[in-house]
Amino acid sequence: MIETQANELAPQPLALTAADGCPLGGFVWRSRAGYESKQAHGRARPVVIVNAATSVRCRYYFRFAAFLHARGCDVIVYDYRGIGESRPAKLAGFGATWLDWGRLDFEAVLRYAQSAFAGQPIDVVAHSIGGFVIGLAPSNHAIRRIFTMGAQYAYWRDYAPRAKPGMLVKWHLAMPLLAALFGYLPAQRLGWMEDTPKGVTQSWSRSRARFEDTYRHGALARSEPERAALVSQFAQARAPILAFSTTDDPFGTVAAIERLLGYFSGSATRAHWRVEPAQAGVKEIGHFSFFHRRFEATLWQIALRWIRTGTLASDAPGRLVSERGPALHHGSGVSEA
Repeated sequence: MIETQANELAPQPLALTAADGCPLGGFVWRSRAGYESKQAHGRARPVVIVNAATSVRCRYYFRFAAFLHARGCDVIVYDYRGIGESRPAKLAGFGATWLDWGRLDFEAVLRYAQSAFAGQPIDVVAHSIGGFVIGLAPSNHAIRRIFTMGAQYAYWRDYAPRAKPGMLVKWHLAMPLLAALFGYLPAQRLGWMEDTPKGVTQSWSRSRARFEDTYRHGALARSEPERAALVSQFAQARAPILAFSTTDDPFGTVAAIERLLGYFSGSATRAHWRVEPAQAGVKEIGHFSFFHRRFEATLWQIALRWIRTGTLASDAPGRLVSERGPALHHGSGVSEA
């Protein structure tokens, strides 16, 4: 049993197998028989999949997942292959790239949601690379709504100018060198993130302006038809997207968020909503703090409302940076809590 606060239902362990046979682990919050029906707030009860950032364990999102569950959602969190609950006994030499995380791992979770939660709408909350992997999954057309936080694919020219020199040294020099030396990135020892498969570090450190060009040469090489198929898969996602970003996120700059949104050409709506920390009553948010509990009454409400209604509250903090598709509807300022 997973430890939670007294007023939170504990998630249950989840074990899945990707199409290539790779075992995946995660957790699921599901309504109990007799506890809640498949209706929540007069609407069909959604199941929300949480896609993690690169090499961040799914447990990091437990409090956010419990928040959603307490407000009428079933929730799935999981680890990509090579990370956390999905880590093999030996990580050195273990093959995995960002492409595998999307085409195989997220796809397996999507198919599980379709089967285990039949008849319920599937929504996705995606952090960082978690927004990118959505586009790679063959079943992404099954998603009803998407909310992303700082979603991009780490093209170095998009990093925030003041942070760029240090990020280049860390992620594009030190990271690939360490991965080449050890056969994986021993990131835990450095206090960076979870230990990471070598192929994932290559996907990151070699990222290009057009993501498919990352897979043109070398160990990551894919044929031209394969690269074209990667791009076309993004267009199969039909769900409206609310891309949330913060002004102090060195990864999630306007250029980075817009670069990824451009691939989701089939989406009904693509809206980019950007918040300054002061608008949320804090000094900093950055790339990770959105999922801290102190934002339950503010920023989490934006995600919750989007999942429930596909709208923004009229008093939501922040501003609209861009919008593709039908105009973003603003509802009343009533809290979704």
